[in-house]
This record gives sequence, structure tokens and C-alpha cells, in this order.
Amino acid sequence: MDRMELKKVSTEADDESSVDDSFTPMDSEKATINSQLLDEDDAESQKFLTNGMMKKKKYEEYDEEYHPGHASFGMSVFNLSNAIMGSGILGLSFAMANTGIILFVILLLGVAILSLYSVHLLLVTAKEGGSLIYERLGERAFGWPGKMAAFGSITLQNIGAMSSYLFIVKYELPEVIRAFLGLEENSGEWYLNGNYVVVLVSVGIILPLSLLKNLGYLGYTSGFSLSCMVFFLGVLIYKKTILPCPLPFFYQHESNMSMNGSDALGLYVLQNASALAYVSEANGPHLDAHAPAHDSLHSAVQFTPRPEDHEDMCTPKYFVFNSQTAYTIPILAFAFVCHPEVLPIYSELKDRSRKKMQNVSNLSILAMLVMYLLSALFGYLTFYDHVEAELLHTFTKVYKFDTMLLLVRLAVLTAVTLTVPIVLFPIRSSVITLCFAGKEFSWIRHILIAAAILAFNNFLVIFVPTIRDIFGFIGSSAATMLIFILPAAFYLRLVKSLPFRSPQKISATIFLVVGIFFMISSLSLIVMDWIHNPPGSKGAH
Repeated sequence: MDRMELKKVSTEADDESSVDDSFTPMDSEKATINSQLLDEDDAESQKFLTNGMMKKKKYEEYDEEYHPGHASFGMSVFNLSNAIMGSGILGLSFAMANTGIILFVILLLGVAILSLYSVHLLLVTAKEGGSLIYERLGERAFGWPGKMAAFGSITLQNIGAMSSYLFIVKYELPEVIRAFLGLEENSGEWYLNGNYVVVLVSVGIILPLSLLKNLGYLGYTSGFSLSCMVFFLGVLIYKKTILPCPLPFFYQHESNMSMNGSDALGLYVLQNASALAYVSEANGPHLDAHAPAHDSLHSAVQFTPRPEDHEDMCTPKYFVFNSQTAYTIPILAFAFVCHPEVLPIYSELKDRSRKKMQNVSNLSILAMLVMYLLSALFGYLTFYDHVEAELLHTFTKVYKFDTMLLLVRLAVLTAVTLTVPIVLFPIRSSVITLCFAGKEFSWIRHILIAAAILAFNNFLVIFVPTIRDIFGFIGSSAATMLIFILPAAFYLRLVKSLPFRSPQKISATIFLVVGIFFMISSLSLIVMDWIHNPPGSKGAH
């Protein structure tokens, strides 16, 4: 019963009471009680209607069809954290080795703070611009060019992220399978071929998860994915405490610098607490290949390093600048970018508000900042300057059939596999917004777009040579656009409630200029490094 109906009932009751000449004191008492009940009902009804109107008005600010969110705060944190933490964590130790510990920490904190500020700009712009879709914000800010800039950046960024995740599946899963089967070498079976394996994982696991209609349903898989990465961090810290320094392959690396690749005879295998080594005695250190298996790791690996080499190899560096430093900031930017997923997660947040979504972002970025710092630090302090661009590959130079390492590799594979559907959702949403705007939801279109995106990414994984190229180039272009340039530009254009000379607009302008400078300088440094050290050459890391 609405408010008008309640008034009508009240009026009719008054009319009937005025006509009735036999109105007794008992009737008067009943009428008073009924009137009180009616007033209470009217007050409750008015409160209900007012709340409903306020909620409706709240979402009318976005000029879109209202749909209530169903994802809880915790599930939203899991999804956004999973979107942030992808394969980028595997490249952070390499970044620290090429910047030094102190410089790396400063850069990581700086990028995290800038990412939080960028999310703040994006959420304010979404409210002022009246949309929770990135491409529509771009269109309302700059017309068709703005829409295409948002579409291109989201697509390029997330395809790069998906490709890097699938790269790990391609190279790591066959090795894990081979290790579980106890094979010393690749026997040529189809399930040991990375190209077949990555296609099988894409079709059997990633595609079904990508076919879910709402992103919020992936909160459970995101939570499991994050737990796998926490396990990875725990094992990384444990391995740092038991591995000696310098490790045998440190000398192998040094001796290979002055010898032919075909003369490198070093193969190091540390199995639990025992060590087996085969190394050129003329060029490498002496290792006792007959050390008993029950001895500790420190006693099993017996070699006589030169004191100056030991001191240099096992001393952390705090400030470093070399040609590889150019990759550091792009890797960090790529590791923190989550902006394509912010608005989709916001749209599915239960009882959503800008403050609540900002808290989701703050908690997610803070948690990932701690994970990044710990993983980069312990990975670097384990291998120092000899850490590779992909941390797990460095461990394979030490361990071959270690059970704990196999579990770590399997956990990382699980984590990155479950992250792929999270980053696929914004790409599909962008394609639908660009090509099928205003049309009803179609399961056929929903499935075909997801299948096409996965097929394209599998093609990239097969033909792009190194994972570092993806980290560097995508991080310097699309990630920079999404973190710095687009949120600031959309904010300056769409937020009309503040004058241009306000502190907020001045800060956004500075943020925009810094983003443009950062993208140009990073791309220039990377191109120069490619010229001097072509990808895949021996001179490249």
C-alpha cells in the first residue's frame, strides 16, 4: 500500500465517522488506536519509499540501467588482488637486482601510491561522468578518440597480461609433468610439448571459467589463487634460509662469460640435502660429487671459492643503474595495474559506494605491496645478481626434482591460470561496448568473444620469444595509459564541479604530465636496449 492509498483510507475513515450519528466513546477509543497504527504504517511506508528513491537516485548518477551488486567486500578484494598479482611477481627479483634494494623499495612505494591516486581519480570520474564503463567515460570526455584510447589500452594491457600468464603455463607445466614422471629428458611426448599443453589448459580450465556471466562469481577462485601465491612466498623465504651462498652455478655463470657455450659443462642438481655436480674442473670450482646424501646441504656442496668472488657474489647492492634498469619501472607498473578491472568489480560490489570501492582498492594494493616487497627481497637475496627475469627458471638451475619446488611451481601455475579469466572479462566487455552497444545479452556472442580472445592469446604465446619483452613493452605503453594518462585526462575533462586552478585539478594535471614523460622515456630506453641487446641474444638477460 503506497502513501496515497494510505491517505485515501484515512480520509474515508474520517468521512464515515463524521456521518455516523451513533458514534460512541468506545468507537472513539478504537478510532484513536486505529489512527495510531495507521500513522505508524504511514511512517514506515514513507521511510521505505524514501530509501528506495534515494537508492534509485544514487545509481541514476551513472545514467545506466541499475542492477544491484551481489559480490561481497571480501570477494571484491580477492578479485582485485588477483587482478593485481599476476606473473609480475616473478620478475620483481630481477628488477631489484638491476636497481638495488633501496632504489627498488622507493620505486615500488612510489608506484603503489600513484596507483592508489589513479584509482581515486577513476572512481571520482565515474561518478561525475555518469558511467561505470571505461569506454563510455572516454567517449563522454573526448568523443570517439577517447573511446578508442580506452578500448585500445584495456585490450593491449589485458592481452599482454594474459599472454604472460600463458607463457608461464607453456614453459613450466611441461617441466612439472616431466618432473612428476621422473624423466631426465624430454621424451618427445605430446603432453611435454608446451604448445599443446597451453592450448589444453586454455580449453579445459580457462574457457569454462571465462563463460560465467558475472565477474563476482570468480571470487572463490581468486581467493584460492592468492593462497597459492602466499604458499609460493613462504617456500621462497624458507629456501633462502637453507641455500648457501655462493651457489655453484654462480661460478658457472662467470666461467661461461669467457668460454664457448658448447664448452659449458655445468649441470647442478640439488636434491633435498644432497648435491650432485658435473663441472669443468679447468674453469669451475671443485665440487665433491660423492658427498653422502644424508649430509646437510652446506656440507654436501663442497667447493673452494675465491674470497673476493664470494664477497662480491653474496653482497647485496643498494643502488644500481645499468641498461636493464630501463625495465624496472615498466615491470613495476605492469605489476600494479588493475584499472581495467576496477570499474567492473565496482559495478558488482554489493551496496556499492565510491568510498567502499576505494577501501577495496586500498586493501588490495596494500596487501600486494607487502607480497611484492617480500618476494622481491628474498628472491634477490637468494640469487643476487644471478637472478633471471623469471624467478622460477633460476630455481631450476639449483633444483630439478625437489618436491617442495615442484609444489611451488604447481601453485604458481594454478594461480596464474585462475587469473586469466579475471583479465579476460574487461576485454570482452570492451569488445561488446564497442561493437554491440545497446543489444541484449547473448550467450552465443558471450562464448564466441571469449573463445576468440583465448585463441589470439595462444597464438601470441607460441610466437613471441621472451616473457620480458611483454613485461617491458606493455608496461611502458598500455599500463602507463591506464594508470597515469587516461584517468587524469578523463578527470580533468569530466569533473565540472571543481575549477581548473583547484588543488585537485592541478594535481591531476601534474599526474598527467608525469605519465606522458614516463611513457616516452621508458619506451625510448627499452628501444635503445633492444638495439644494443636484441631479444634472445646472448647479451640479453
